[in-house]
Amino acid sequence: MSDRYGRRMEVPSLAFRTDLALAALAGSEVEDHGDHIAVRTPDNPSYYWGNYLLLPRAPAAGEVPEWDAVFTRTFPACRHRAYGVATADGNREQLTAFEGAGLDTSAATVMTATAVHEPRRPNREATYRPLATDGDWEQQVWLLATGEAGASPDFVVAKVAAERRMTQTGAGAWWGAFLGDRLLSSMGLFAASPGLARFQEVQTHPEARGRGLAGTLVHEVSRYGLEELGATTLVMVADPDYLAIRIYRSVGFADTETQLQAERRPA
Repeated sequence: MSDRYGRRMEVPSLAFRTDLALAALAGSEVEDHGDHIAVRTPDNPSYYWGNYLLLPRAPAAGEVPEWDAVFTRTFPACRHRAYGVATADGNREQLTAFEGAGLDTSAATVMTATAVHEPRRPNREATYRPLATDGDWEQQVWLLATGEAGASPDFVVAKVAAERRMTQTGAGAWWGAFLGDRLLSSMGLFAASPGLARFQEVQTHPEARGRGLAGTLVHEVSRYGLEELGATTLVMVADPDYLAIRIYRSVGFADTETQLQAERRPA
């Protein structure tokens, strides 16, 4: 959707371009208003990054109240605030206006790969495969809950239901690393546009970290994307200060862009 004059907002950010494509795939509403894009998930209003505004640039200090008013009109049922910036690079210093308005800001690392290799210490004990059964998806609810501190059960169930709907479109799959029948690590990978596939929601149970599961799973899922989804570029977004980014680099991902975000959670 564009504004009433037919204008569409430019989105240079590879991370947000793939975010928008996969949000639509999951059933969220993506509305292009020309000067901003609204992503809305009506059945899960507590999902911050399912209900947010994407802005063409970081706002100046005096512009934050104006965007706050737009957010309130767009998401009357939401108590949080969440904004993305559509530029492909930058740093947290550009988000000082948001910080001054009491929002938390982040500058995530956008990583890409056109080829992958095994991690230095692959885990060969686990089985790596797509989630398929009701039991698999019930375990995904449990696994996601371990990584979503403070999230309500309803939020987690709705989020996993959206993940499962995405797999039913045929655009990708959610994969898991299983030791026996127990799901200990999972992630999704979906085609976002021709030649481009985006990773989603990498999770590893705290008790299973440091055993090579996530790195081996990233490698297996990347091969699936390159060989079966027909992707030529894989996209991953990572916290630059969290140890998982080393896992992605270990299989061939390289830093490419920066994704800028700001959010304020409900009191």
